[in-house]
Amino acid sequence: MYINIPDILKKGEGLSVEFKRAKNKLPENLFDTVCAFLNRNGGTILLGVADNGKIEGVDANAVQQMKKDISSLSNNPQKLFPAFLFDAQEVKFEGKWLIHFFVPASSQVHTCNGKVYDRGADGDFILKASEQIKSLYVRKSNLYSENTIYPYLYESDFVPGIIEKVRKKIKVNRPDHPWNDLSDIEFFKIAGLYRKDIATNTEGFTMAALLLFGKDEVIMGAIPHYKVDALLRIKDLDRYDDRENIKCNLIDAYDRLMAFVAKHLPDKFYLQGDIRISLREKIFREIVANMLVHREYTNAYPSSFVIYRDKAETKNANKPHTYGQLLPDNFEPFPKNPHIIQIFTQIGRSEELGTGVRNVYKYTKAYSGKDNIEFEEKDVFITQVPLGDIFADKKIIGVKDGVKDGVKDGAKEVLYLIKQTPHITTKELANQLNMPFRTVQRYLEKLKKEKKIYRVDGRKHGYWKINT
Repeated sequence: MYINIPDILKKGEGLSVEFKRAKNKLPENLFDTVCAFLNRNGGTILLGVADNGKIEGVDANAVQQMKKDISSLSNNPQKLFPAFLFDAQEVKFEGKWLIHFFVPASSQVHTCNGKVYDRGADGDFILKASEQIKSLYVRKSNLYSENTIYPYLYESDFVPGIIEKVRKKIKVNRPDHPWNDLSDIEFFKIAGLYRKDIATNTEGFTMAALLLFGKDEVIMGAIPHYKVDALLRIKDLDRYDDRENIKCNLIDAYDRLMAFVAKHLPDKFYLQGDIRISLREKIFREIVANMLVHREYTNAYPSSFVIYRDKAETKNANKPHTYGQLLPDNFEPFPKNPHIIQIFTQIGRSEELGTGVRNVYKYTKAYSGKDNIEFEEKDVFITQVPLGDIFADKKIIGVKDGVKDGVKDGAKEVLYLIKQTPHITTKELANQLNMPFRTVQRYLEKLKKEKKIYRVDGRKHGYWKINT
């Protein structure tokens, strides 16, 4: 990930930037600042820099241990409560090692060593008066709807197996993840998905947990306006050529939207160094993830993902932090749903906050030959990615075109989801693709006959393997 050190140094210390000396161990007051940033508007921390911006560096032999300590302490509720996991990055600048990490604004009030810190222009300060602390709770509650507690929401209201699925993804993405050894209830609490509101004395699962894991009917019961419309509008601009009406939890919604992308947008492969990558994957995983994790879910404005001949466009309800066009080098990332974002980041479906926008700008020119990208932050957040002439040599598959002899050509969609989730079951494939169970079975048999996939370790505990 690219980190613009000169730009951070130029800004200097202030409301959203903190420099700290750290030769061979973490500064004692590091987590005072982490707590303050979480409670205010977020910020960037650079270790190995003096207060005046002079580069002093971190001992090369201490870098990895200090990164591990940051991860360990951020996940330790005795130090930081509620815990909030960070991944620090080392970067070499002017011949010296620095450690960088971004602290997002949190939807919860955090304490460090039992004290509530806030951030001002002159640095970190402790909130001592109960009225100050209560005011901070009220501000967070008004700003972050994902924190809404549903005291009568239970684990039985979650899609069966989805917690295990998410935790497996975390383990695959990071085998040494500190959440891997937690019980489910510890996982919910440390991820901010189960909480107690000390202002109202209510306790339970949050809206974030419901949106991430909930059964369709439970989500619709609590948030009846929730849905995502995925549309293909190339031939029929008044209505659509193909449509997915998505009303499932965010984990499955991501898979269904990415399957829709794989179905209708051609891929281009690109060499990044010696590694061959999928440009479509790089661009649209960010577009889809951002659309889902930054939406304001109390607003009834419907979310949409529309593929036109010349562009792909998303629209979703928003609580704007600023107004106008977001450009990769001139915006401060601000999370709308920090705990939803954290889950998506830990399972590898989104990058560190702000990196997604930069990736879209970075790869779109290579994908479509165009770079007139729009990230427009206002009450409705609008993203537009130019597609250029990528459809010139591609047959457009719509609702009617995609049917041959009464059978929908969905083998590619099935293959894509298997690639994303090797442990996925036939039933889960049918649900996510909105296809009959037997149709999915037929596609699986077809893919097996073509030797594109095979099953490992049996039906119940096995998984799919893709032949490359």
